[in-house]
Amino acid sequence: MALIFLNRFFHPDHSATSQMLSDLAFDLAARGEAVAVIASRLRYDAAAAALPPREIVNGVAVSRVWTSRFGRAGLAGRAVDYLTFYVSAAWQLWRTARRGDVVVAKTDPPMLSVMAGPVCRLRGARLVNWHQDIFPETAQALGLGAGGAAPAFAALRWLRDRSVRGARQNVVLGEGMAARVAAMGVPAGRIAIVPNWADGALIHPVAPSANPLRRDWDLEAAFVVGYSGNLGRAHEVETLLEAMERLGSPAGGTCAVRFLFVGGGAHHAGLKAEVARRGLSCARFQPYQPRARLAQSLSVPDVHLVSLRPELEGLIVPSKFYGIAAAGRPTVFIGAPDGEIARLLARHACGLTVAAGDGAALAAAISRLALQPDLCLKMGAAARTAFDARFDRRIALARWHDLLARAARE
Repeated sequence: MALIFLNRFFHPDHSATSQMLSDLAFDLAARGEAVAVIASRLRYDAAAAALPPREIVNGVAVSRVWTSRFGRAGLAGRAVDYLTFYVSAAWQLWRTARRGDVVVAKTDPPMLSVMAGPVCRLRGARLVNWHQDIFPETAQALGLGAGGAAPAFAALRWLRDRSVRGARQNVVLGEGMAARVAAMGVPAGRIAIVPNWADGALIHPVAPSANPLRRDWDLEAAFVVGYSGNLGRAHEVETLLEAMERLGSPAGGTCAVRFLFVGGGAHHAGLKAEVARRGLSCARFQPYQPRARLAQSLSVPDVHLVSLRPELEGLIVPSKFYGIAAAGRPTVFIGAPDGEIARLLARHACGLTVAAGDGAALAAAISRLALQPDLCLKMGAAARTAFDARFDRRIALARWHDLLARAARE
């Protein structure tokens, strides 16, 4: 019996879906499992990259199939990249899968299970869906394909629902997403909640005085508010800009507050341009950091921001929270007060939530933590405690190992 994973991106790509999959695949191979990955030859933010078609990485047999290379610049080009991956990956899965194998389909590209399901049935393999988001509802919530696209979305939902009901297991990231999948007609016994994770051995709290990045980035004397990772279409920035204006203006507060943005994404360049246009000198921008520097990078801020547009609750769960918690820092969540991250922060007393669109409340929350350093430290310690108990890499990978063993037996 082999374990076969499907996802557009895999090691050495640094995207979130790639890092989660790479952690799991390498761990399973280290446990002695036969593991194969079918991915593209692309990298998330480098369409021109040319990864090798076949290689063995840490015991994992990686097959990288041909796709078009339009990249992320336009929706039409991205759709063609998706389509060519579906076709190439389906052919490779047909050639690879055998009776009794377990095939794990992630959701990059969207609705990958619609392609994987028929191949698995014909080859006698067992399908497990690993939902990082719910499509096409996510696309609709983001305003893509508005107008006359309703019939197309209805057809896509019908195909998607059939594929998730036919899977041996559907793995989701949180309670809200589990409810969405249950509403598709999937029995409770075929839905498992396994949150994403971070590596607590790699990411750990680093005191400001011991963190060279605070010095290198000229942030030693500041109260630092951080945003790390992808700033994409699912994330709302106007609330953040209003708070930055309030805290960075002479009448609004202290210039000792600095905002640090580490990473990229669809809104990153636009935010940087808007910060310059408004003359907000309180912001700093840095590129994605190597995995080996994540402990330092995530420990630079005194508090981190996580954002999710409220209409996307239950469709996406921001994975930034787990690295933040590993670094022992509190989170201020901008989004739905009853959302997945908001509930985690309240349950573990490790952060605050403000409604999307309320820049004044966000500025007040940041000021509260800046003026109460003991509260900030207490919330950060609570975040690391919650992380050690629920969200560490070792816990998630053990749950995945058990889940896949059950799927292989059923």
